[in-house]
Amino acid sequence: MEKFLLLIREDLKRRATLSPEDFRYQCNLVGDWIDKMTETGNFLSASALYDQGQYVAKDYVVSDGPFLEAKESISGFILIQADDLAHATRLAQACGFVHTGNAVIEVRALQDIPPM
Repeated sequence: MEKFLLLIREDLKRRATLSPEDFRYQCNLVGDWIDKMTETGNFLSASALYDQGQYVAKDYVVSDGPFLEAKESISGFILIQADDLAHATRLAQACGFVHTGNAVIEVRALQDIPPM
């Protein structure tokens, strides 16, 4: 199996309008989805991310966040294993958070870096 990183992207303005009950509901959708991937052996790990952070470049650090007034933010990530990109994409499509329109998921394959 290959490893894939699922980047959860949310509209910050939309998330700010969720009631506490709606937010808990969305969290439960993600939790149920992760539970299903755990049962099938596809889930490896996950973490939520704060909206605030910093960009680091050669000559500067930018901390005007959330990320330069971005409309969208990466609110978390999930590491999974799947047979291929198509399988990983199907797993991502099963997320209830996507079905409600509150998030999109970017699916990226991890590369193996050979030892130097």
